[in-house]
Amino acid sequence: MATLAWSPLRASARPGIATGHVAEVTNFGTNPGDLRMLVFQPARCPRAGAPLIVVLHGCRQDAADFARQAGWLALADRLGIPLVIPEQRASNNRSRCFNWFRPDDVTRGRGEAMSIRQMVRNAVMQFGSDRRRIYVVGLSAGGAMAAAMLAAYPAVFAAGAVVAGMPIGAANTSPMALLRMHRADPFRTRAGLAAAVAERAPASARRVWPRLSIWQGGRDRTVDPANAEMLAAQWSALHGFAAPPTADTAPIPGARRRTWGRSTSPAVELWTLPDFAHAFPIDAQATDPGSPGPWVADGGISAVHHIAAFWGIERGGR
Repeated sequence: MATLAWSPLRASARPGIATGHVAEVTNFGTNPGDLRMLVFQPARCPRAGAPLIVVLHGCRQDAADFARQAGWLALADRLGIPLVIPEQRASNNRSRCFNWFRPDDVTRGRGEAMSIRQMVRNAVMQFGSDRRRIYVVGLSAGGAMAAAMLAAYPAVFAAGAVVAGMPIGAANTSPMALLRMHRADPFRTRAGLAAAVAERAPASARRVWPRLSIWQGGRDRTVDPANAEMLAAQWSALHGFAAPPTADTAPIPGARRRTWGRSTSPAVELWTLPDFAHAFPIDAQATDPGSPGPWVADGGISAVHHIAAFWGIERGGR
C-alpha cells in the first residue's frame, strides 16, 4: 500500500498514485482522533464533480479488505467514484472499533469525528468532488460511527447507510455500549430518539437532515435487531414522519423493505433480512459482487447496489 502526502493548498492537484489502488494519505489535517486515512482512486480517473463515498469498517476488520469484500471498490471503479476509507488504530481501541459511543470522539469538531471530517475536506479538494454528493456508510461499529457523522455534520453529507449499527445516543461508555448492542433500550421514545440527534448538530443545520438507508439481519447475535428499528424511528421522526412506514414491501424473497417519504426518493429506508446474521450482505450473482470475508457474507442481495441506488448514484438495486 502506497503512502501519499497531499497538499491541501492545491485544489486542482490529483493524487500521484497508481489508479485502482488503495493508498494512505498522511497530512490531511491535525487528526485529533489519530485515525489512518486511506483513499481509493478508481482506474477511471474521477471527473470533477463526481460523488465521494466514505466507507467505515467494523471491529477487527482491515479497512481496505472490507471495502473490497463488500463490493465498494468494484462499484467505485466502475462508476469512477473515489473513496475515503478511514481506518481505526489498535492504540485507540484494542478491537479496532470506531469509538461511536465516546462523547470525545463523536462530538462535532473533536476526536475521531473531526479526523473523518478532515479526511472528507481534503479528499473533496484533491478529487474536485461535488460537495452536495458526499455519502458515508459503515458496518457495525463503523455503522454506528456513520450515524454519528450524519448527526455531527448533517450539512456535509447528503445521505448515509448503516448496516448492523446503533441509534444515536444509545450509549456514552464502553460498558453501556456493550449492553445496548446486545439489548436495545426498550424505554426510548421517538421524540427522545430524535432529540438525541438534534442536540448533536449545530442549530443552523437542524432543518435539513441527511437521508438514511438502514440494514439489519434478523439472526444478528452481536447487535440486537431492535436497534435498527430504533434507528429507523429516530431518523424518520427527524424527517417529520409518523411511526407507520409510507410503504412496506418485499422486493425479493427473504427481504423486507420499509420506507418513509416519497416512493422515488424516500428519506429513510429499513431493510430487514430475517435469516441473515451479523455481516455486510453481498450477492455473489450481482455485478461487482464482492467476496465473503470477516463479517461480509452472501445474503442473496447486494447492499452496495441498493444503497447506491437509494443515494441516487446507481440505477436500481442489483
